[in-house]
Amino acid sequence: MPLTGKQKHLLRSLAHHCKVSVTVGTGGLSDRVIQEIDSALQHHELLKIKLPASSRDERRDLATRICTRSHTDLVQLIGHICVIYRAADEPVIRLPH
Repeated sequence: MPLTGKQKHLLRSLAHHCKVSVTVGTGGLSDRVIQEIDSALQHHELLKIKLPASSRDERRDLATRICTRSHTDLVQLIGHICVIYRAADEPVIRLPH
């Protein structure tokens, strides 16, 4: 189910103070990077990911591919940072309806 505007607003505010958890290098989106993202998502529901220096369209495409492969929702994409969310089995973050 896609995130609502209210839910994204809450997640953006929570992510503001978080540090980057995963960095995608110039090698792109490898299986190892997806494993790192999945591993980080097991500990945190909300992740900041730093994307490589490329055009805006390429970063948007990369963020979309990350979300598809990791089964997450894109919360925000600003510059070279994307924020993704995937609810845990026992969610810590309570999203509004």
